[in-house]
Order: sequence, then structure tokens, then C-alpha cells
Amino acid sequence: MGKVIAIANQKGGVGKTTTACNLGIGLARIGSRVLLIDLDSQGSLTACLGIHEPDELEISLGSVLESIINDEEIDLMEGIIRHEEGVDLMPGNIELSGLDVILVNTMNRERVLKQYVNLVKDQYDFILIDCLPSLGMLTINALACADSVIIPVQTEYLPTKGLQQLMRTIARVKRQINPELQIEGILFTMVDERTNLAKDVMHVICNAYQGKLKFVQSRIPRSIRSAETPANGISIYKYDQYGKAAAAYAALTLEVYQNG
Repeated sequence: MGKVIAIANQKGGVGKTTTACNLGIGLARIGSRVLLIDLDSQGSLTACLGIHEPDELEISLGSVLESIINDEEIDLMEGIIRHEEGVDLMPGNIELSGLDVILVNTMNRERVLKQYVNLVKDQYDFILIDCLPSLGMLTINALACADSVIIPVQTEYLPTKGLQQLMRTIARVKRQINPELQIEGILFTMVDERTNLAKDVMHVICNAYQGKLKFVQSRIPRSIRSAETPANGISIYKYDQYGKAAAAYAALTLEVYQNG
């Protein structure tokens, strides 16, 4: 049965989607069966994997979740797209934007995504959920079905307040909905070790949460090549195989795999 990892932070632009893409493909490269779930109505992960018009897809996560809400039968692999680098993708698009409203009046609303994940879980070793940049009902659904959470944190500003909000949300979900939920770790992204700001941000966060939270040992460096990969629909391993970002994501992959 697969391990489910949510990649979450209500702040946008911190590297959630890039991390989901490269971690997922990294796990596939070492032999794991991987499903990536795009929980963002903007379809960022879907576009990152080469589907540049996600809103034109007939079947997506939004339509599948609506079928579950309406108690309709769904095919196990319905809507899942196979990527050339060995991962499966359940795409996200604009259809997800109305689900928060629909979920308000849905019975067991925090566990709709969990119903879907439970259907496909046996087919995969890892399921990675790329959360949208908010702490709304869809993110609660991701945390409700996850075994653990990776929290990407950009090292170019002090995100203390946002982190506190996310930690409170995770604690509430763990207390009320998913007692098995664990924090896989805080992952520092877009790290430029040459700047004092990056060092200061990491120092402040480590001091604030040392002993309270786990930290992912791997750190993702700032990389122009990494930023270019979404436009090409491929991973950093294929786009810049010998670059520093590829090495960092490979290290992250091994760390997550060994924890799994």
C-alpha cells in the first residue's frame, strides 16, 4: 500500500510544484510506482508535466471528485495520464475551483479526496499531492488522507507567520481527522548560500522549530535551469542532468525513499 505525501504551504511560489514533479520522477527513476495528484485549480503540476492546456481535459481530479461526491461509480484509472518519465498523473484544472463551495454541503467533506486515494492506493508505492496555495477545504482534504507532509520554505523572506498558521492547521487535522499524520520535514528551497538573507532565514526557522519539527536534510538551491523545466514539460533530471538542482532533488528523493 502506497505512502501518501502532501506537499503543502499556503504561500505560493515556494517550490511546491517543482518539488512534487522532481521528487515524484526521482522516485520513479529508482523503481517506485508513483502517482502525482494536482490539487491546484491552476493546473500547475499538470502544466509542469507537459499538458499546457489542462482546462481542455475531459476528465480531471475535479470531475472525479464530483463523481465521488455524487456517489457515482468511477473507473479505477479514470483520468490518469502516463508521463514519459515513468510517473502517473491525476491532472488538476479549473474544475477544482468550484469544489470548495460544493464541499461545504457534502457529508464527510474532509475525506472526499481520501475516498479517491483509497481506491488507487494499492497500485502505487508513493502518492504525492501538490496542494494549492491556501488552507481551504481542498488542502484539508489532502492533509486528511496523507501519511506525511513536506513543507517547502523559500529562503528569500521570513515566513514565520505563515508557517505558524500551517502548523496550527496540521495540528488541528491531526487532532480531529487524521491522527496518523506526520510532518516529513521542512524543505528549504531556492537556497542561495552566498547571501546572508538565505542563511538568516534558515537560522531563524531552525532556531524556532528545532526539537519541535523535522527538517529535510537536502536543500534545493536556486537554479535558473530548474525554473525553466516547467515550460519544457520534463523533470530537472532530463533537462539538466548534471546540474546542482538535479543533484539536490536526487538527494531529497533518496531521503524520502529511505523514510518510506
